[in-house]
Amino acid sequence: MAKVKGVCPHDCPDSCVWEVTVEDTGAGPRAVALRGDPDHPFTRGELCPKVHRFLERVYHRDRLLHPLIRTGPKGRGEFRRASWDEALGLVAAQLSERIERLGPATVLPYGYAGTQGLVQMASLSERFFNVLGASEVTGGLCGNVVATGVALTQGSARGIDPEDLRHSRVILLWGTNTLLTNRHLWPVIDEARRAGAEVVCIDPVRTATAAACDRHVQLLPGTDAALALGMMHVIVAEGRHDRDYVERFTTGFEALAERLAAYPPDRVEAICGLEAGTVVDLARRYASRRPAAIRVLIGMEHREHGAMTARTVACLPALVGAWRDRGGGLCRSVGTLFAEMLDHDLLARPDLRPGPRRPIEMGRLGDALTDAALAPPVTVLVVYNCNPAVIAPNQAKVLAGLGREDLFTVVLEQFLTDTARHADVVLPATTQVEHADLMAPWGHLYLTLNRPAIPPRGEALPNTEIFRRLSRAMGLTEPALFDGDDELVRQVLDASTHPFLDGITYERLVAEGSVRVARPDDWRPFAEGGFPTASGRLEFSSPQLAARGLDPLPIWEPAREGLHGDPELQARYPLACLTIKSQVRFLNSSYGQLHGAREGRPALEIAPTDAMARGLADGDRVRVWNDRGEMTLEARLSDRVRPGLVTVPFGWALAAAGGVGANILTSDTSTDLAGGAAFHDNLVQVALLARGTPPTLGPEEAP
Repeated sequence: MAKVKGVCPHDCPDSCVWEVTVEDTGAGPRAVALRGDPDHPFTRGELCPKVHRFLERVYHRDRLLHPLIRTGPKGRGEFRRASWDEALGLVAAQLSERIERLGPATVLPYGYAGTQGLVQMASLSERFFNVLGASEVTGGLCGNVVATGVALTQGSARGIDPEDLRHSRVILLWGTNTLLTNRHLWPVIDEARRAGAEVVCIDPVRTATAAACDRHVQLLPGTDAALALGMMHVIVAEGRHDRDYVERFTTGFEALAERLAAYPPDRVEAICGLEAGTVVDLARRYASRRPAAIRVLIGMEHREHGAMTARTVACLPALVGAWRDRGGGLCRSVGTLFAEMLDHDLLARPDLRPGPRRPIEMGRLGDALTDAALAPPVTVLVVYNCNPAVIAPNQAKVLAGLGREDLFTVVLEQFLTDTARHADVVLPATTQVEHADLMAPWGHLYLTLNRPAIPPRGEALPNTEIFRRLSRAMGLTEPALFDGDDELVRQVLDASTHPFLDGITYERLVAEGSVRVARPDDWRPFAEGGFPTASGRLEFSSPQLAARGLDPLPIWEPAREGLHGDPELQARYPLACLTIKSQVRFLNSSYGQLHGAREGRPALEIAPTDAMARGLADGDRVRVWNDRGEMTLEARLSDRVRPGLVTVPFGWALAAAGGVGANILTSDTSTDLAGGAAFHDNLVQVALLARGTPPTLGPEEAP
């Protein structure tokens, strides 16, 4: 037997390092066990319940192991087996003909973070589409909005090392369900609590994290910026701000102070649905206890004003001088720091473009596929690391686009997902235990090399090899399209001059698997200012926004489709709807083959008072709808949600969710500054369909 180290590929901050036990069965190597690496300092030998059955996925009977070509109507999942030569020949012929006729912009690649590895996620795939000059997906569905908002305040979205939260004495978990989605950070938070830290969760839903914290501030959805402004009002009015830090390292304080006058606690009470005393108390606790940290992830970004909300929250650490202290400041994705260390352009090679690529927002896929005025139209869609039929907003429009007979769709996948069912050609992709990759996580600072533990099953291939073969089939000759996977890893490591990567080589990663970057022990990124803005200071008032004719100061504005938004819309749809991941063992739609009876069926959470007003009881079948679409769910009466708010589970395969998913309800309205999607600005109505039995889904489970 042999043990091979690797790392979980999923879009999660923890990037758990694992060991795969491989046995030679006589018929070839077989992975017989997978467990967390007990020697890893951060993930500590534990895999989350979502992933510890990963080998069941690798060897599942429904795994795609051969290329497929469609034989039936789109969406029916009717295919025949094909050879790689036939499948790639068909793809190459369709790409070439349509590019010749309509130009390269008719091709739209749609890839995301189904695997987070730098090599399999965005290396040869990006080089291929850069060489073609295809349309380009911009924005994103996760993280880019917060990063943009924070950078408008700080000049960079950089934050503190999450492991430094052990030094904090007050931690605000703002828009993050840490226990469920960042579980390996919780021991760090517990260490801080044992040393006297207070942990506060700010979230519209009483999540497992909120229940485990010292306090839960349960504000109305979409009002985070108002709460931050109310806190700053109290801090400045009571003279609790760090005058020295503000004077030396920030700009625009006087203008900010004038703006704060519009957010006294009584107004914030009316906006946020919190008692004024709660706002005052939270502000005092945050300003008076040091080190003070705010941990944000993406919970607040999926809104029309998501970037402004993140920008506003990012003002708080500078106002109180929290950046001075180890364990103080803003703690968010360390992906920004890895982007500074590793040259992603070296992998993607934008220099290979023949000219500018047409931008298409990731959250507006439905528009891109159904807009008759788009010139040229999208007639080729290539999907990899992604399942847009389920994860893209405004699902009805997306499905209508995927159903176009004149749209030639190619999907690289491991299972026949809802998107793959609409494909003309499906190409079988390897899993993480079958290919090489380099993982730069966004929740900790351990760079990890994933080594293939077993050969690819069947005829499955890594994404990189698929694009190498497709390049050959199209007769492309650019040498960069054919670099090997190990060579790609060496390229990005060898080119780095960042001091945090000193001593980290390909050879060291092969030997050790996972290596912590060389971050100084007491690293405080903005303790002495040094903000990478044009002014060199943190900008309470943003010249960038002013130059674009936008409000340069932090502000709260109601979304049109929010609880304080369009009165006519809210009269028809009086309930705010959050689409959330609420189950410990549930990952996403591409794991649909492993969920089944173990997860039950998705259910609607609704407050007892809202249920009573509609004559609903636990287990009733209900209709949930708005102008975009409707779905049928079981009702679950819950005190986790406050009146006026319902939740719907996100990410279920469509068949498991009754034929449609949560995104049948969600908006594809663009966010304010970063090309994200306002998933959570989402109003619905709920009504009884049929009496039923209590829901099969249990409450959210804490680890």
